[in-house]
Amino acid sequence: MELEKILGGEMDNHNAIVTIHPGAGGTESQDWAQMLFRLYLRWAERRRFKTQVIDLLPGDEAGIKSVDFTVQGDYAYGYLKSETGVHRLVRISPFDANHRRHTSFASVFVTPEVDDDVEIEIDEKDLRIDTYRSSGAGGQHVNVTDSAVRITHIPTGIVAQCQNERSQHRNKDVAMKMLRSRLYEKYAREKEEELKKTQGDKKEIAWGSQIRSYVLAPYRLVKDHRTDFESGNVDAILDGDIDPFIEAFLSTKMTR
Repeated sequence: MELEKILGGEMDNHNAIVTIHPGAGGTESQDWAQMLFRLYLRWAERRRFKTQVIDLLPGDEAGIKSVDFTVQGDYAYGYLKSETGVHRLVRISPFDANHRRHTSFASVFVTPEVDDDVEIEIDEKDLRIDTYRSSGAGGQHVNVTDSAVRITHIPTGIVAQCQNERSQHRNKDVAMKMLRSRLYEKYAREKEEELKKTQGDKKEIAWGSQIRSYVLAPYRLVKDHRTDFESGNVDAILDGDIDPFIEAFLSTKMTR
């Protein structure tokens, strides 16, 4: 009953699509993005959820430039929606010969995987579909044909792409599913914002703002800036033990 009350959103019981992008800072932030990617893979593994990479662009020296992946399991979106926002890392840089402290940022964006029975109006005339050759590891089919697909929804500027599947047709299907999910999330957020205006809600958890800091030096602490929940068990958190942060966020949302 408690789970149903906390995770009672329309899409909370759906699978999740997660996107991670590094902030400015080159290799440092790209490495942080990869650390976050591993964190969520380990979290999903702990819950016995399935994950599948849709699109991954490796960094030039280390880390990743971007990654899109799905998390499949009961209430995957309901749990992971709390992770949307900017994540901040403070540490002694392994890429700095002078061993100076660096601050890195990466953004996490989570949308629900939308089923075909959910109506999302998409006019074909509003889409620009580009094909290109896949990059990265993938065997002999990579860089041979233009199998990767990028779809742009012109009115909103939302872009979805996939290069993980072998056929252009399959990549297009996956990219369209991502686009539908992101459009649904956009419309849902706009609806929620309008509702908050009419209700005069002065306190909100800002979308896309800095939500959590992971400090590895000069002290060790992870703190969520929305709930003030914090923990010094940094190694476990970076290994996917983020349920206490998720539960704190969901409990806060329930009381608002």
